[in-house]
Amino acid sequence: MPDKKCSEPQPNDCVMPVRSANPIRARSLIRDNLEKQAGSLNLIHSRMPNIKVFSGTSHPDLAQRIVDRLGIDLGKVVTKKFSNLETCVEIGESVRGEDVYIVQSGSGEINDNLMELLIMINACKIASASRVTAVIPCFPYARQDKKDKLAGGEDKEENKKLAKKNYDWKFRSRAPISAKLVANMLSVAGADHIITMDLHASQIQGFFDIPVDNLYAEPAVLKWIKENIPEWKNSIIVSPDAGGAKRVTSIADRLNVEFALIHKERKKANEVASMVLVGDVKDKIAILVDDMADTCGTIVHAADRLVEAGATKVYAILTHGIFSGPAISRINNACFEAVVVTNTIPQDGHMRDCPKIQCIDVSMMFAEAVRRTHNGESVSYLFSNVPY
Repeated sequence: MPDKKCSEPQPNDCVMPVRSANPIRARSLIRDNLEKQAGSLNLIHSRMPNIKVFSGTSHPDLAQRIVDRLGIDLGKVVTKKFSNLETCVEIGESVRGEDVYIVQSGSGEINDNLMELLIMINACKIASASRVTAVIPCFPYARQDKKDKLAGGEDKEENKKLAKKNYDWKFRSRAPISAKLVANMLSVAGADHIITMDLHASQIQGFFDIPVDNLYAEPAVLKWIKENIPEWKNSIIVSPDAGGAKRVTSIADRLNVEFALIHKERKKANEVASMVLVGDVKDKIAILVDDMADTCGTIVHAADRLVEAGATKVYAILTHGIFSGPAISRINNACFEAVVVTNTIPQDGHMRDCPKIQCIDVSMMFAEAVRRTHNGESVSYLFSNVPY
């Protein structure tokens, strides 16, 4: 004899409404119930698609650290060059309906790496990925974010004299705004979202018409200072240029110490003409903080100026350690206790050549940003905290 007991209703079962004397009312309740259930299922699927993380060739170590933190495997991708040096990318697994993240930093052969990133984004987009996010720890061409008022170079003084005699607008630089061009290229390639760290100018976020999450290395920097500089309470945070004043005041406020800044004047790119220190560093530990260092002329001159002003020790903390040209030899010959950088750019080779260079791992911040973005959570927690 069949069991007449009714099975217990499951959470996802459609619950029939109680019988109503009004059949129109009963049908309305059933329809509302079904629509509500379908809506909740669609919400779950839209917020929790499967995730795939791919790595470009610029920084595979950082990408591996990110997926290790997330507990997943890197996606399969093959990158090669044809004999005429064209870049070819083959995505080795299905990305249809997936939430795709592509990790590629603006370092090394920047132009090749940027083109590789654009091709990877486009390859995933036309393969029906539901969303493509570019994780760009160091944003390429970030320093080309505006037109200078006057053209640079050795004839700068002559330009100033001419500008006094004629209309100033006639002597504005003809330099491109390349950061805006890169933003346009990423959007046209098919990127839906950008995750980066310490943009050279935060206004670059406005170059995009898609969401941009600009993470900050500041929480990791504060953690390093407290753990590795025993006398940090007797320190002073110094910006090597006026443009970094906001950055150093934020760090100084959170450490409850003083800050100073150095005003520099350049005659031409990568060459600093003069430096003026604003602030008292005598008998204090000076901590230079900047978003990036390329040839290191600025921070080396700044360190010499701080020692002349009476600083007992000088540290430099940088988010992006590019270290091109004579940078390594300059650091080796400078008076730094340590030059601390994050791993937004590969640093293994630099650390081998220069024992003063130390590295802060920020992969956990990118991994947490990816996890929160994937789950539809806020990333603002990362602006002031280091995830563990």
